[in-house]
Amino acid sequence: MITIQVDDKQVLDMLAELSRRMANLQPAMKEIGEDIVASTKRRFASSTSPDGTPWASNSQVTVERYLGVFAGSHKKDGTLSKRGAARSAAKKPLIGETKTLGLTINYQLSGTSAVHIGSPKVYAAMHQFGGTKTQFPHLWGDIPARPFLGLSAPDKANILDILGTYLVR
Repeated sequence: MITIQVDDKQVLDMLAELSRRMANLQPAMKEIGEDIVASTKRRFASSTSPDGTPWASNSQVTVERYLGVFAGSHKKDGTLSKRGAARSAAKKPLIGETKTLGLTINYQLSGTSAVHIGSPKVYAAMHQFGGTKTQFPHLWGDIPARPFLGLSAPDKANILDILGTYLVR
């Protein structure tokens, strides 16, 4: 075994500061939480999962239910109006008329070294993992998984950068 003894004040002060910062990572966790929340919200605009896979398109039933919320989406004969066709073409998965799911993404610090990212909406897990009408009879059809939570490669790089910057400040 090799033993190295450091008696340089600057080095010892730096090691003590590093030890102090490692004991409470909350400032870094807060920054990571804010960063990942912003990244997750951007996924709703791009309709992609953390690994870049596009989300499954909306079913026809979902689009029809969505259009039913807006007056003027259909002509008197039941066909789509120009407005309805434009709404139908612009309808993105996981974005309803209130946009609630994407707007409720938040983070919560846990202790001194962890952060949780998620949504308080009860249906968030259904959209993240998917489900079938057989499993959940109240659904109007099967829901494909559309992962919105998780870390992309740039997210991971940002986390490492945040931690590195925090520890050596």
